[in-house]
Amino acid sequence: MVAKSLFNKTKSWSGRLKSEVQALYLAFRHPDTPVFAKVWIGCVVAYAISPIDLIPDFIPVIGYLDDLVLLPLGIWLAIKMIPPDVLTECRSNAAKPMEYAGPIKWVFVLIISVFWIGIILSLSVIIWKLCSRQ
Repeated sequence: MVAKSLFNKTKSWSGRLKSEVQALYLAFRHPDTPVFAKVWIGCVVAYAISPIDLIPDFIPVIGYLDDLVLLPLGIWLAIKMIPPDVLTECRSNAAKPMEYAGPIKWVFVLIISVFWIGIILSLSVIIWKLCSRQ
């Protein structure tokens, strides 16, 4: 009985999180959202829809840290940056079905790709310097 209640709470929280990410996506496209907020929202939404995690899920305990802490924290901060009237409008529109398509999808792909390419290049340089010392 306790497990079922916990499952229902988790499912409800997950649904609210998905709805907030959709509202943020709409706020990103809204003309009245400030530019600094759009940059942050773009990063948060790209990270939320990305299949790649900052901390891989197979790492015990901390593997889910980004999903349980970092993403909700990023969403919370993004919500604080959006004007209240814009957020209300975007939340009401988020209840309607929508698809992530068009050029905005490629912006998110580009942000994620640049992020991971930067990490790979940085690690390569570090490894190269460590190996060349010997």
